[in-house]
Amino acid sequence: MISTVTGLYDTYSDAEMTVRDLKGANILDADIAMLSNNVSESMETSDGAANGAGAGAAVGGVAGAGVGVLTGLGLLAIPGVGPVVAAGWLAATVVGAAAGIGAGAMAGGLIGAMTDTGISNDEANVYAEGVRRGGTLVTVRVDESRIAAIGAIMARHGRVDHVVREGMYRDSGWTSFDQYGAPYTPVEIARERAAQAARQTI
Repeated sequence: MISTVTGLYDTYSDAEMTVRDLKGANILDADIAMLSNNVSESMETSDGAANGAGAGAAVGGVAGAGVGVLTGLGLLAIPGVGPVVAAGWLAATVVGAAAGIGAGAMAGGLIGAMTDTGISNDEANVYAEGVRRGGTLVTVRVDESRIAAIGAIMARHGRVDHVVREGMYRDSGWTSFDQYGAPYTPVEIARERAAQAARQTI
């Protein structure tokens, strides 16, 4: 039986290392999905040099950034989140199109796309809010027999504890992801990341 294992990461680099480890464990690209709200960071090539593509770039300009990580990286606009770099089956579910290579408005709800994979509504809201605030989501389809092993791989590189993060969000007055809310600006994302990093050093 196929299940999903999901992780939220505060930086694209942490998510990228996780994907590389997953592929090293013989998980196919077709079974891995990513959504990243740090467009500029995820546009970097494997040698760390930015390829110059921006949020409004053509999808073809983005696809090269996925070499060695995931194939088919493309830009996707998600209401309440803004432009994200997306790849894989979850992106295909969100847009109802081919795996992550379409750019434009999202055709379905991000929350619905996640809950359809078996993620609880509460958890999906935390993940969506995490992406809104600059995080990167990695979701893997895997046989039930491998759930524990894949979970251990995903925990190696700073996977966010969604229960703890939900508590932090709620302490600040957050209740749930709002697809009609304004996307975070780059300044707000930088501030959020700095706050999360500061909490981790306490």
